Amino acid sequence: MEVSVLNIKGQDTGRKVVLDDAVYGIEPNDHAIYLDVRLFLANQRQGTSKAKERSEVSGSTRKLGRQKGGGGARRGDINSPVLVGGGRVFGPKPRDYSFKLNKKLRQLARKSALAYKAKENAIIVVEDFTFDAPKTKSFVEIINNLKVDGKKSLFLLPDTDKSVYLSARNLQRVNVMRAQQLGTYQVLDADVLVLTEGALKVVDANLNK
Repeated sequence: MEVSVLNIKGQDTGRKVVLDDAVYGIEPNDHAIYLDVRLFLANQRQGTSKAKERSEVSGSTRKLGRQKGGGGARRGDINSPVLVGGGRVFGPKPRDYSFKLNKKLRQLARKSALAYKAKENAIIVVEDFTFDAPKTKSFVEIINNLKVDGKKSLFLLPDTDKSVYLSARNLQRVNVMRAQQLGTYQVLDADVLVLTEGALKVVDANLNK
């Protein structure tokens, strides 16, 4: 699949790049995508929620009623879970929600997400660019020139560029990241994927290992 290379003014440079069929042309695997997105969301969880059990609640341990003859279910002290103010049965405890996925499965998930974007013609390739200093107005001009304003867009750069990152930081629905950090969730979360030529090479190299 060939894609025209644009400059930051949105003009066709006359050059084309070929999207690797081994990455962008595969049959997407929905289950691999599901597992990788689930892993990403699980890693975002703090896992610090905690409820007190009956042994942790502050209260007297005096037995409230006789064992038999009360006409109801037996209960012990005032910390019993069946009473208001008592402990909680099987409440949440601090835990780690992360789990392991094989590297090849995660790689397949990223390829599948990129294949979906290629099918939707939602991939734009631009020339490598940078800013001398952070300037949000300049980045807004690029967005307008590429006709992605109003869309949730993900810009991929070959390496860290602080000026570009700071220029886009205050813009809603725009995300800038290194190609090395690309994940399945970020690809699916964006309406349009904007890759620089350098970032495209990094993505291909990472996913064809």
